Amino acid sequence: MAIDVYTWPTPNGHKIHIALEELGLPYRAVPVDIAKGDQFQPDFLKISPNNKVPAIVDPDGPGGKPIALMESGAILIYLAEKTGKLWPQGAHEQSIALQWLCFQVANIGPMLGQVHHFRHYAPEPLPYAVERFTNETKRLYGVLDTRLAEVEYLTGGIYGMSDIAIFPWLRSWEMQGMRLGDYPHLERWFNAVAARPAVQRGIAVLADQKRTQLSDAERDVLFGARQYERR
Repeated sequence: MAIDVYTWPTPNGHKIHIALEELGLPYRAVPVDIAKGDQFQPDFLKISPNNKVPAIVDPDGPGGKPIALMESGAILIYLAEKTGKLWPQGAHEQSIALQWLCFQVANIGPMLGQVHHFRHYAPEPLPYAVERFTNETKRLYGVLDTRLAEVEYLTGGIYGMSDIAIFPWLRSWEMQGMRLGDYPHLERWFNAVAARPAVQRGIAVLADQKRTQLSDAERDVLFGARQYERR
């Protein structure tokens, strides 16, 4: 049975698309247009109470019972445990993989999201915010570059969920004020991941629906007071 993926072509959405493509699991992409406010609809909130994409409904969950999950990091771990793939087998290696997955969730996503926002979506220039988050993004790129000088993939010699989690966030490196060539080991890893057919298929999911320009109404949905309403 196919997994329903409630998603949009965002870095976090692409993480799940890529994982499912790599695993060869049947899935159905259910668009949740976050610029139109689909994420606030009651039916979606039952699946994702934090009104964020992606979320999944797996009709064949643990014990054969359906399960709904939000939070992309949790979904990646769930898919790895479901299939026994893209995740190390040994306890030591699993801990390393979890470390780098948490690094993405706690650092790469939030900080790169902020630098992207203040560089391109803030209603007025805020040089302090741009400088702060650009510098932090440079630091995080450096952390990855140092790690990848030692290993082929983030967990070690095995490509897996940690790589899948981080890759989509780095695709917009230019808009983050970065130069990928300044981080040669990271660039080597990035190009290797980008060349994978399953990654290319995952990135293509709903890509035709992504908008490069937002109307005032869409900006308000994404960044205005509606985001903070209690539901």
